[in-house]
Amino acid sequence: MPEGFSAADTAFVLIGAALVMLMTPGLAFFYGGMVRVKSVLNMLAMNFVALAIVSVLWVLYGYSLAFGTDSFAGLIGTPDHLGMRGIGLDDLKGSIPVTVFAAFQLMFAVITPALISGAIADRARFTAWVLFVALWDTVVYLPVAHWVFFTDNGNGGWLVDRVGVIDFAGGTAVHVDAGVAGLALCLVLGRRIGFRRDPMRPHSLPLVMLGSGLLWFGWFGFNAGSALAADGVAGMAFMNTQVATAAAMIGWLAYEKTRRGVFTLLGAASGAVAGLVAITPACGSVSMLGAIAIGLVAGVVCCAAVSLKYRWGFDDSLDVVGVHAIGGAVGSLLIGLLATGHVGQSAKGLFYGGGPGQLGKQAIGVAAVAVYSFAISWLLGLAIQRTIGFRVSPKTETVGIDQAEHAETAYDFTRARIPWPVPEEPRTRPRGPAGHLMGALRRGLRRNSSKKAGPTGTDAG
Repeated sequence: MPEGFSAADTAFVLIGAALVMLMTPGLAFFYGGMVRVKSVLNMLAMNFVALAIVSVLWVLYGYSLAFGTDSFAGLIGTPDHLGMRGIGLDDLKGSIPVTVFAAFQLMFAVITPALISGAIADRARFTAWVLFVALWDTVVYLPVAHWVFFTDNGNGGWLVDRVGVIDFAGGTAVHVDAGVAGLALCLVLGRRIGFRRDPMRPHSLPLVMLGSGLLWFGWFGFNAGSALAADGVAGMAFMNTQVATAAAMIGWLAYEKTRRGVFTLLGAASGAVAGLVAITPACGSVSMLGAIAIGLVAGVVCCAAVSLKYRWGFDDSLDVVGVHAIGGAVGSLLIGLLATGHVGQSAKGLFYGGGPGQLGKQAIGVAAVAVYSFAISWLLGLAIQRTIGFRVSPKTETVGIDQAEHAETAYDFTRARIPWPVPEEPRTRPRGPAGHLMGALRRGLRRNSSKKAGPTGTDAG
């Protein structure tokens, strides 16, 4: 093994990568439970197919463009590693092999476009979605990942290495990026049939809770794994993730109780996800008390933000904008107030004597990613809509997208019909006098039942 290699760190990051991979199926269940029953399979498929598309593209050119040597002003990497060319088993990124680092970052590239799917649930053609994922990951995610994640002693991505934006695990590169892209597609595809008129409640809250639990579990790999080492920073990121998520759930439920008078299970799950989103950029730079504050603020703000779609008229089906775009922005901006300078970053926030400088840098990062993602996502969505068509037909949307796009249904609601009268079981032993008497009584009862039911009999189903 080369000098500097750590087996412990390598195992830790590999486990983190596996946990982040699990988040995509978790997201599929979370979103799948929130849609109506006629769209469940389509939502599951939209998430799972991202695993296939992005994994292949990542090896072909994705890793090279996101984490290759900077080619121009911190905007994009060089194509030196196309097909993972030139990366040996002994090449290290810190104390772990480059291949392990690439595997970990691949899972981020997978889940980011998958997040967008919730914004356009119930109305997107699967073929168009597949094309969008491939294009969006190429021209939006890869450059933004280079801006935010690639460090190279001042010669890396322009946001992280030149502006000084702090984003430990992807508040801007993942959540603001995906949330704003979801808003762009909402505007391109338009509102669902019956929006604001028909009930569009989640069809399965148990699936929602299962999905949110898997997301919460996988998020420890997302955040703690971003330390790229089994050390104290990873431990702090882990604890910050837990307490921020818990606080956000409390904040969401408290706001929901104040406004609506009830505590909902959907609110608890959504609050937890809002907390996970908000702490993602900050988990390596704030204290545990700061994490609790971020969680509480995110829970309240995101709960209030999800209602904006009704006020402003855009149909964000599963609240991707309110939870991911707003939650990611909240967490990123609060770094400028709550960064301690003693966790994994040296920069201090305003409340710790650092002045307003870091807050300004965080605002630049949020704004740059949001503007770029919205503009390119809107153009991609519009181009697909006007060429092959992005939205399904009104008939398909009304009848059910699962049947039209996948020729399957999530649940079989057909009832087995029991034949009547029920055939007698074959006798296994000779009948005595009592057996003959009981048989005659049963035959008489069946004849009477048939006469009452009419010539067609009865349907026991």
